[in-house]
Amino acid sequence: MEIKLIVKKQQRYHLKMLAPGIALTMMMTITVIAIPGHITFAQKPRQIYLSEETPKELIDTVWQIVNRQYIDGTFNGQDWQAVRKEYLSRSYNSKQEAYTAIRQMLEKLGDPFTRFIDPQEFKETYSNEDNVGIGLQININQKTKELEVISPIEDTPAYHAGILAGDVLLKINGKSTSGLSTINAVNQIRGKVSTPVVLTIRRDKKQLEFTIVRNKIELSPLKYKVQQTNKGNIGYIRLKQFNADSVRDMDRAIRDLENKQVAGYILDLRSNSGGLLSSIVEIARMWINKGTIVSTVDRNGEREREQANGKALTDKPLVVIINDATISGAEILTAALQENNKAVLVGSKTIGYNTIQSVRPFDDGSHIVVTIAKWRTPKERDIDKLGIVPDIVVNLTSSQQQAMFQKRSFGTMADPQFSSSVEKLTQLIQKN
Repeated sequence: MEIKLIVKKQQRYHLKMLAPGIALTMMMTITVIAIPGHITFAQKPRQIYLSEETPKELIDTVWQIVNRQYIDGTFNGQDWQAVRKEYLSRSYNSKQEAYTAIRQMLEKLGDPFTRFIDPQEFKETYSNEDNVGIGLQININQKTKELEVISPIEDTPAYHAGILAGDVLLKINGKSTSGLSTINAVNQIRGKVSTPVVLTIRRDKKQLEFTIVRNKIELSPLKYKVQQTNKGNIGYIRLKQFNADSVRDMDRAIRDLENKQVAGYILDLRSNSGGLLSSIVEIARMWINKGTIVSTVDRNGEREREQANGKALTDKPLVVIINDATISGAEILTAALQENNKAVLVGSKTIGYNTIQSVRPFDDGSHIVVTIAKWRTPKERDIDKLGIVPDIVVNLTSSQQQAMFQKRSFGTMADPQFSSSVEKLTQLIQKN
């Protein structure tokens, strides 16, 4: 899991984020935890001043935020008022003791995505430019409680080393990952440029060891090309994440491919784990002329809805490629395209992440992340833990994935999911 934060201007915002913590590189113009796999957008600035507050006041502030906003009004069956009384009745001699108490309090919710990040964790994970990684997206499997690879990021050390989606991370530099949080695992994987990290993983009941050299992770969110077929040229667009540049890049790609008179499109969302909500909505509007894109529901049943705006850039046939590392924001776009009858889906079932988190920064450098809502597809489906099933299922074995990584054959006819997409798209073009 890699996270790189580039801060251009210091501001504080109340942020909403979707899905669990997965790692990508994000360039933000605000002070925010860039947790990939989440969808973020800035709302009205709301500052929280805690630098002069006592440890008890910090604990109570966190309790109040959860009490007002947490999605489960039963608080996982906990007597939340009694929890407040319990933790405020204790004596605290330092902020560190308060941080420990806050984590214990939040654990009672049974929600791994509602969590507290202390100033040191934030600095080590999100702000250290000299502390780099290997390009690995990881998360805790909610059934096994093991650290699992969502996907290696393309053209990174982890990708070239042969780490695969679904690999279980057993050890980091010989130390067991049992009971380790995602953030702590990230901090152990990260280190100085050009230094090695040794990962022990389990794959197909076998243990494998990888020595991977850390490096700076540079991401290009989008690439595209023209693919020749016997039914004419088609446009292939590979979108890796939704960041501040994705809308501009997608607009340019579609317009350029339209000028080249492609007959249809393949949009590749494999291993895309989300990003900025505003980017997701704007990109959806480039493909969908009319209809709902996404709606959100909080614990009171209140809904917000994002709609298309009649400004789609093309109405040509579209196939979307997805896999089990297509998550969160990428699932929003996938569902919107499918349920508005804009695209045929090819590949393997997505992971099924649809929770929304609010991130609040405190003046002491700590942050609280709280699950406050869920998002729904245009047809009001809740995909949590269910994922999105493609119209045409094309699963890849571990050996196929490894061969594709080694040969860099993603987006070529040697890529089974891509070749199946080309076949389906040519049928749609002919029918159209």
